[in-house]
Amino acid sequence: MPDSCTFFESLLGHTFRAPALLKTAITHSSYANERKTVCNERLEFLGDAVLSIAVSDYLYARRPEISEGEMTRVRAKSVCEEALSYHARKMGIGPYLLLGRGEKTSGGADRASVLADAMEALIAALYLDAGQETASRFVLSFLTETIEKAIREGAVRDFKTALQEKVQGKNAPTPLYKVIDEKGPDHAKEFTVSVFLEDVCLGTGSGKSKKAAEQAAAEKALEGME
Repeated sequence: MPDSCTFFESLLGHTFRAPALLKTAITHSSYANERKTVCNERLEFLGDAVLSIAVSDYLYARRPEISEGEMTRVRAKSVCEEALSYHARKMGIGPYLLLGRGEKTSGGADRASVLADAMEALIAALYLDAGQETASRFVLSFLTETIEKAIREGAVRDFKTALQEKVQGKNAPTPLYKVIDEKGPDHAKEFTVSVFLEDVCLGTGSGKSKKAAEQAAAEKALEGME
């Protein structure tokens, strides 16, 4: 079995200029307490932010039809402990983490919280050693499918359908969507749409496409009806 640093450099596809960063990233607090060294908790904190940027950037650039609220839900589902620990197990990182004796014997190498925290710390180490682009490339190499699955399985809610079902239940007419503003160059348009029930404006929202703006308007309308 290769040593831990060799394994992780191969996994990340990156040779560290600062190998100490990598060692810290895989050092659990239980090991650090035994050896009087630094654990990965601070890197974990940073990695959470780096991970969030990678996923947010992907959603913003690749999914213009998704509203802000929908992006928040997809991101949360994609970067949760369950998702990160699942990918950590697939990558087989558990046996290579530096764990204290007690943590190791109690099954820490397969504990979801330990694995997820280590993934965030590894992402942070990659970010500090090579920058956001390299860190994002690694994140999306394993997380893109999870993000798209979250979208397909309903983390993104169809607010237009939900609004139509709600008003139909009250024997009201179908909501009407109107573009009330459009700005920006052709390659970066932003649309603002209002949704009306007869002559009453139920909500207004904006997006990078008419579809996204309509969904945002429907979401606002539903919030006002709750």
